[in-house]
Amino acid sequence: MTIQQPTNNINPTDSASAIADAPFSESVMTQLAAAFFSALPKHNPQGLNLDLPEYANQGISHPPQPKDPVAALSGRIPAIVQQSNLNPNLAQHYIEPTTDHPERRVLSSSPVIGGAHHPDPFALLNRLDIPSTNSELKYVSPLNSQSLVPKLQRPNSQNVTTGSSDYYFLDIAKPITTDLNTQTTPSSEPFPVDGYFNNDFNGPFDTFHTDQYHVIQDHQLKGLLKDRNDKPATTESGYYFAEYSKFDQPQQHQDVQIPITRHNDQPIDIWKIRRDFPILQERVNGKPLIWLDNAATTHKPQAVIDRISYFYQHENSNIHRAAHELAARASDAYEHARNVVARFIGSPSAQNIIFVRGTTEGINLIAKSWGKQNIGAGDEIIISHLEHHANIVPWYQLSQETGAKLRVIPVDDTGQIRIDEFIKLLNPKTKLVSITQVSNALGTVTPTQEIIALAHAAGVRVLIDGAQSVSHIPTNVATLDADFFVFSGHKVFGPTGIGAVYAKSELLASMPVWEGGGNMIQDVTFENVIYQPAPNKFEAGTGNIADAVGLGAALEYVESIGIHNIARYEHDLLEYGQHALQSVSGLKPIGTALNKASVMSFTLAGYETEEVGKVLNQYGIAVRTGHHCAQPILRRFGVERTVRPSLAFYNTTEEIDLLVSVLHQLRRAKPFKARSNF
Repeated sequence: MTIQQPTNNINPTDSASAIADAPFSESVMTQLAAAFFSALPKHNPQGLNLDLPEYANQGISHPPQPKDPVAALSGRIPAIVQQSNLNPNLAQHYIEPTTDHPERRVLSSSPVIGGAHHPDPFALLNRLDIPSTNSELKYVSPLNSQSLVPKLQRPNSQNVTTGSSDYYFLDIAKPITTDLNTQTTPSSEPFPVDGYFNNDFNGPFDTFHTDQYHVIQDHQLKGLLKDRNDKPATTESGYYFAEYSKFDQPQQHQDVQIPITRHNDQPIDIWKIRRDFPILQERVNGKPLIWLDNAATTHKPQAVIDRISYFYQHENSNIHRAAHELAARASDAYEHARNVVARFIGSPSAQNIIFVRGTTEGINLIAKSWGKQNIGAGDEIIISHLEHHANIVPWYQLSQETGAKLRVIPVDDTGQIRIDEFIKLLNPKTKLVSITQVSNALGTVTPTQEIIALAHAAGVRVLIDGAQSVSHIPTNVATLDADFFVFSGHKVFGPTGIGAVYAKSELLASMPVWEGGGNMIQDVTFENVIYQPAPNKFEAGTGNIADAVGLGAALEYVESIGIHNIARYEHDLLEYGQHALQSVSGLKPIGTALNKASVMSFTLAGYETEEVGKVLNQYGIAVRTGHHCAQPILRRFGVERTVRPSLAFYNTTEEIDLLVSVLHQLRRAKPFKARSNF
């Protein structure tokens, strides 16, 4: 395709025939559209003359903003806008403007810098400096600061290099070339891999030639969207919303490591998924339930409820120690769940998985078995400032019992761990690093891969608290090379009272038991006890069999959707939510790290957190308020409590908009006055 350079400008007053005879070009259409819209009356439903002096001090600094369709966000939040394609019969959702609040702006009025920023390829033409000839087009970066989005290094001519994923929690890479004269887009590829469809916003190229790409027509785009919905996903695509060519070897990301495998990435239908969760049909105070307390616990799909019910109806029995049919069924179901857990987190064997009541019990198990065996007076345990109390108290107790010392990795002002300070803490006395993968209070995704590598280089074992990460981002303990990994079932759409501990085989073999009783022994006399091998030796007594089976069903449900697809959708939803919250004056976000998952903690000037929570509850919106069992990190930011909305993949932009709308009502009740620095 060749872009036609207009030979003259068209005046809106020209005759219709003159306009009809003029050559088509995008600039001509832009001029016509600008003239048309400038002639329209200003949007002012109140009929106010905003230029009059009497309105200068009434907080009306601009005409009320028009409603903004979610589709306007398509350039940067593809996973959200994809829902309109999956649900074409749903009414288009609009974001209600706040006419009496000047700082409220439509969400699409300013760019979002982050993993969810994918510019509209057609809008890119508006940023091209069109020369006198159409042989080449120069890319003009829309960003003033080159530091916001790092520009990719230009590779050697004809070489293809891999770029890292736009999603910080995935290791998916994409091919990038800079010389389009040496490679053309195959006719079978509806989207060009190179050129303006590259997702690096600064542009990995300086120039490109117009005869090496084509513009997709409207009917082609609709056909492509239909194909994506009607056909099974393929492993050709690095993103579920575009077709890319085959990858070179993916690069591993230092924050979260997952296996180098192909994934079936495609959009997920959130409205269909919501029907799988019966409690989402509940009403609170006459309003539909909006569950934004997922960091505390997640809801259960019908598949999990049915599986637990089926267990009690058809399989209920104690396990292992019987020859009858129900014992066999219960044993099979229980061990199947163990296999599912192992597969879900990338454990090399189900024998590395111990069922516990949850993350808290899992960490206590490790502290009271491996910890007591290996940590003594003068030894050091490293944790971070981000930790939940469950990853502080057991190590504090152990240090009090043994004379060991507890060391803390500080965080920066965004809430991210300072690796430079962590390196300083490592020394020959360090025996263990115990760290969260995602902060429950801030949502920070910590650089666990780097921490593990540094600790292992110093001969130090590492425990990863995966309670907040396992439902949001892909996890592979083998690739991470974690020594221990713990998580809770109720954080990942499973039952309460069940969780799992992963530990390396050599550690499980050497660790002493921490509880004694039935089911964990081979032979008992009054003189001697012989324990079963792991994992049985750590599961004394009758376990939580039914809920273990329910946990297996929950993980299989997540697998059926795809944790990669969930991660992308939630990441874009988090970008949407954080940007929307910025419109509320006096709202201070707590935790602004670049790499985050799920959590949007904040304080609202003039209100106690409990006040905000109670008002939100009147509208059916459930959020957590308080210290979230993470007092040290909140005090690091000078607060004792926060309001903590937290997301899951069944949440929607509509729910976020209602949250923000209520916050604006609170602000109007108590107008915010910014403090002067003078």
